Amino acid sequence: MAVRFPILYIAEAEAEAAVLSSGVLAYLVEAMPQADFTVVGSPASAPLFADTPRLDRLLMLDRDGHFEWITLWNQVRGTKWGLVVDMRGSTLSGKLRRQKRAVRAAYVANADTPEPHAVEQAAAVLKLDDVPAPRLFFGDETQAAADALVQPDGKPILAVGPGTEWIGKRWPAERYSKIAAALLADDGPLAGGRLLIVGEEADRDLAHTIRLAVARKRVIETQGKLTRLQAAAALSHASLYLGADSIWTQLAVAAGVPSIGVFGPSDETVVGPWKGASVRGPRSFAEFQELDPRLNQAIQHMMDLPAERVLKVARKMLAR
Repeated sequence: MAVRFPILYIAEAEAEAAVLSSGVLAYLVEAMPQADFTVVGSPASAPLFADTPRLDRLLMLDRDGHFEWITLWNQVRGTKWGLVVDMRGSTLSGKLRRQKRAVRAAYVANADTPEPHAVEQAAAVLKLDDVPAPRLFFGDETQAAADALVQPDGKPILAVGPGTEWIGKRWPAERYSKIAAALLADDGPLAGGRLLIVGEEADRDLAHTIRLAVARKRVIETQGKLTRLQAAAALSHASLYLGADSIWTQLAVAAGVPSIGVFGPSDETVVGPWKGASVRGPRSFAEFQELDPRLNQAIQHMMDLPAERVLKVARKMLAR
């Protein structure tokens, strides 16, 4: 009987950050076929790792309080871990019995060196020379739930994720619609294709505007119908994804979809679609910071990014 190698992976609490780092876990899954995995996450991030191969346990850290960490300690202290990977930089991981520990340190800003992309920062935790792209795993049930809604038929799919947690990052729905209409038109690069819109229940108003780009029978909406992991599985069928700086864009990247992100008051060099394209208007991230230092004002910062600029990038990406 083969000796198993237990790995404890502590994911970030924030779902978007956890997806950006997910390539590290995927790397370990493929590089260490003898390993079993226990993954710790928050209620937002843990479900994204539910289909990880050879997953022994999926543990939930409900809140980042002292009592919750004690509860987690009692769940994991009995194992001598072959490897502990701690993406939260916690003190708990340093107290566990283990052969090796890889812990993510807080990034320290350096005026002389730009901050590395979040995906590169995650790879640095394991000191990997080849940076693994974000990746999530989809089990049979997850993929089946996604396929039942998408009903893939071999025709191209344009996926759009317009929703954001902050209005400052939200690009006008009319501009998404304009791009979708051009790409899915009879003379467009995705002629005859369908439009897949992903997001939360709260994004339905945005989706209503965007779905007018094509006939209703060519639109697939997932709001409130799929979990985030199922939504990522649905996105895996897309030919191209277009979205804001949001969890949906990172899910598309982790599903392996060529992705375009629209950016304004956030730093695309750190969180832009990995190996994808980031498009912004005339203002730099630093200029947005000057206008809105805490990046929390109810200001529609994205109004100066024209649809034509994003459409040009989309056409170029599809041509490749």
